[in-house]
Amino acid sequence: MRTFHTSTLLVGTFLACAATFAGKSACAAEPTLPPQVAEINAAIEQQWRDYEIKPAPDADDATWCRRVYLDVIGRIPNMKELEQFVQDRSKDKRAKLVEMLLEDDRYAEEYAGHWATVWANILIGRSGGQERDSLTSRDGMMKYLRDTFAANKPYNQMVYELVTAEGSTKPGTEGFNGATNFLADKVNAEDAVLATSSTSRIFLGLQVQCTQCHNHPFNQWKQQRFWDFNAFFRQTRALRRFVSGTNDVDHAELVNEDFAGQANDPSDALIFYELRNGLVKSAYPVFIDDTAIGTSGYVSEVNRRQELGRLMMESPYLDKMMVNRFWAHFLGHAFTKPVDDLGPHNVPTHPDLLEYLGTEVRKNSHDVKELIRWITLSRPYQLSARHTTINEVDDPSVGETPKFSHFYLRQMSAEQLYQSMVTASGATAAGSYERQEQQRRQWLQQFVVAFGTDEGDEATTFNGSIPQALMLFNGELTNQAISDRDGGFIKRVMAENKAPRDRVNHLFLAGLARRPTRDEGTIATKLLVARGGNEVAMLQDMWWAIINSNEFIMQH
Repeated sequence: MRTFHTSTLLVGTFLACAATFAGKSACAAEPTLPPQVAEINAAIEQQWRDYEIKPAPDADDATWCRRVYLDVIGRIPNMKELEQFVQDRSKDKRAKLVEMLLEDDRYAEEYAGHWATVWANILIGRSGGQERDSLTSRDGMMKYLRDTFAANKPYNQMVYELVTAEGSTKPGTEGFNGATNFLADKVNAEDAVLATSSTSRIFLGLQVQCTQCHNHPFNQWKQQRFWDFNAFFRQTRALRRFVSGTNDVDHAELVNEDFAGQANDPSDALIFYELRNGLVKSAYPVFIDDTAIGTSGYVSEVNRRQELGRLMMESPYLDKMMVNRFWAHFLGHAFTKPVDDLGPHNVPTHPDLLEYLGTEVRKNSHDVKELIRWITLSRPYQLSARHTTINEVDDPSVGETPKFSHFYLRQMSAEQLYQSMVTASGATAAGSYERQEQQRRQWLQQFVVAFGTDEGDEATTFNGSIPQALMLFNGELTNQAISDRDGGFIKRVMAENKAPRDRVNHLFLAGLARRPTRDEGTIATKLLVARGGNEVAMLQDMWWAIINSNEFIMQH
């Protein structure tokens, strides 16, 4: 039996999650679709045949519209956007919507901001740059990433800049380079061990962290490889820059310095590491494909991080890792589990497709928007989340490998939930920009769990904790959402010249991209009676229940 782990405090809400919007689906493949879409479809459909699976029906237009807004720009559509899409009768409406979200200037800021947030969380974590003595500037990281995605910079160029960056971490300081924030907190401690493992895992999908101390138990990765890779970072330091006249860290400056090596010979700057049996071995900078660079520690002779960046830009692992991460973002599961492990012991679910798409992103200059087009217009992304006897074998929640025969239900990220509540209700945080950002970050932290691993792993979870319940049920954002203040969402709904039933329909469409079921409509009618005919109070109660429901926080 399939189990969904959602907040026990929300399970009791009266909203049914299975109802669908009564609109027609428009998903027929168009001749103008990129050829990569056809290749994706052919590979996925072949596996359905191999497993004798019938895919779920296509998602209705309203559900799909909500899905693509969340995935591409990080929020649900507002009522005007939803209605425009549903009422469009053109056969290529889905392709046109994807194109609009990617290229229309009206969405450029939201697109860049959403992907900057996604990648900041990957690179430095949700809490990165928020500790008092951190060398990372979250504002600096976000600025670099916003500019990167706004310009649609090639993915491999972004990786090169993050790996090779020099300069100041903080906006407004001399020599500011926001890309430095990826490594600023990773190079100083423990001989850049964290820089080594994070760079390899995030960008190449190779989890080398356990080979720091011993050979990998499941593949040919040896301890030697870890320290060869580590040697690329040994010229790099993050220098603390203090607030004038104090001992408080203001920002950091990432610099390259000559490295004498552990034998104190900069012309042959080797490092040493110890095997479990006590033997000591040496290492030089050697890439994962066994490409060695010069052994000099003089930056003027060999800039090790620049050499690493160059080798990474040409690596097929970078291509496949790009595909795997974006596929997981849109489809809910990657071709491997976990997403950032492409090691030889971890066979992908669709190895030929992953290889093909990796080759195609390189042919297309690592264009992020192009990859998004291929995935969002592919057949598996069009499907509903319906899980029935015809595709019951496709259930990754019980350990089955994903076959993408239906859309996998998943929770929104904390950031998506926040932006969706703002969008659905028109609510905003109060006060100055600084106050708003502080409130937003405090709100988000209620949903982040840190696991305390060497990699600083985090996850977003809605588990019904008391702080989460209070934030969702009675937090400032929720109270603004249900307020009948002038200019607020409830006030705007009441201003419409419609019957109470139509206003309730408006609430469900705005929050869930569907109309209420018959039972939900009956509840609204009874609630109106219970409220003594006070329609505003009834709408406030209904809206509170919608935005606190399991269905609202799900991506479906």
